Amino acid sequence: MWRHIGPAFKIMIVMTVLLGFIYPGVITGICQIFFPYQANGSIIRAEGRIVGSSLIGQNFAGPQYFHPRPSAAGNNGYDPMASGGSNLGPTSRALYERVKAGVAKFRQENPSYKGPIPADMVTASGSGLDPDISPASAFAQARRVATARGISLRRLRRLVRAHTEPRQLGFLGEPRVNVLEINLALDRQVHRR
Repeated sequence: MWRHIGPAFKIMIVMTVLLGFIYPGVITGICQIFFPYQANGSIIRAEGRIVGSSLIGQNFAGPQYFHPRPSAAGNNGYDPMASGGSNLGPTSRALYERVKAGVAKFRQENPSYKGPIPADMVTASGSGLDPDISPASAFAQARRVATARGISLRRLRRLVRAHTEPRQLGFLGEPRVNVLEINLALDRQVHRR
């Protein structure tokens, strides 16, 4: 019996060192050299301080900012320690009421917008922390933001188009606008009223 345990123990030690220390160390080193921004969390800085990550959504309030999609992460939303969707199904009364309240809130915040409300403005993502909104959602909020900032709607629409990221590799996902990045661009380019 000990004759079999000895080699198994040696293999376990070798594999632990190889796969637990050497391999992760090499991969971390490669990532730090070739992809340091992504390897360190895609951190965004403004005025020398960390304001967030381009990968994690956060809430913005006030008419001068683009608002993100609703969050189901945590009790008050946007809690990165409680990432997850609502798990409410399409026939759920709670989901119906949440979407109905989201529509009313969107209409109240954007009274000049008369078109159909994009779905991502009233439904949470699977993680509850989606940092992006659709271009349609950004354009739906554009008049409110332009009015609050005192800039032309045309200028704001150009900014939205400039911050719209295309599908990855031309066919994966949907075009999107990162809410944190466009709001920071607004703060840099246009003073708040």
